[in-house]
Amino acid sequence: MIALDTNVLARYYVTSSDAPSQKQSLQAKKLLESGKRLFVSKTVVLELEWVLRGYYKSEPPEVLVVLRHLLAMPNVEVEDRLAVEMACNALEDGFDFADALHHASSRHCSSMATFDDKKFARKASAKGWKPAVKVVSA
Repeated sequence: MIALDTNVLARYYVTSSDAPSQKQSLQAKKLLESGKRLFVSKTVVLELEWVLRGYYKSEPPEVLVVLRHLLAMPNVEVEDRLAVEMACNALEDGFDFADALHHASSRHCSSMATFDDKKFARKASAKGWKPAVKVVSA
């Protein structure tokens, strides 16, 4: 099994016009479509979402297309697939992907502590997320 770094996935999913990037894109395509068993850690998924959104300025629907395609590839094993799928669903529902992935990865806990009341805790509470997201108070 071959583990993939974020930059390989970024080159696979994002088209660039310069020659070195195009060469890397072809190499990434060859590897990802080779049928070889590949592994993607959830930290790589998190970084890929950040790169797509932050660097390439992709909107959530575009990011979701990429992440769901990656999850659907039969030769790709994604670490904690359930957490990544839950985070994708939350992104589609207007949540920040990172917050959602942190929460989904903490599903074995009794609660999740945060200082982010407005953007995360209130929305998660309104959706009835388990574990409960609680604002740390003084």
